Amino acid sequence: MSFDHRAFRDTLGCFATGVCIASAAGADGRPVGLTVNSFTSVSLDPPLVLFCLDNRSESLSAFLEAPGFALSILSAEQQGLSNTFARAPHAARWDGVAAVIGQGGAPLIQGALAVLDCTRHAIHEGGDHTILVGRVLGFASQPGAPLLYYRGGYATLNDGRG
Repeated sequence: MSFDHRAFRDTLGCFATGVCIASAAGADGRPVGLTVNSFTSVSLDPPLVLFCLDNRSESLSAFLEAPGFALSILSAEQQGLSNTFARAPHAARWDGVAAVIGQGGAPLIQGALAVLDCTRHAIHEGGDHTILVGRVLGFASQPGAPLLYYRGGYATLNDGRG
């Protein structure tokens, strides 16, 4: 019996997710970041969150070496930022992006719907991905509608809660 990876991926795409920029300080002090939708909360006490990073990612080593990371949850108006961090060359991703450095040493994107500043708590192997668990040191949020990802494309809420 063969496993249909494309059909599996399409099935997983039925689960709508938020869109985040995961960021860390690189070994050279410059920020690294990429678009992720594999973010979830893990625990309230202690406050833990996680995201998953493809083992082939050019950014993986920076996240493994950094003492912490940040997650900036994007608003519906930040689709362009999501595309930049997903597709642009690494050196150009932060051009013109306003950010502040959090307690964990990672950049937090100003204007994001929410930000989570984390110190590394644990790292786990997860097949072709690495699971990075962070202990939340600080967080903030503001009103607005989230940017969503559903069935391979962007989506937004239409229920008036934004």
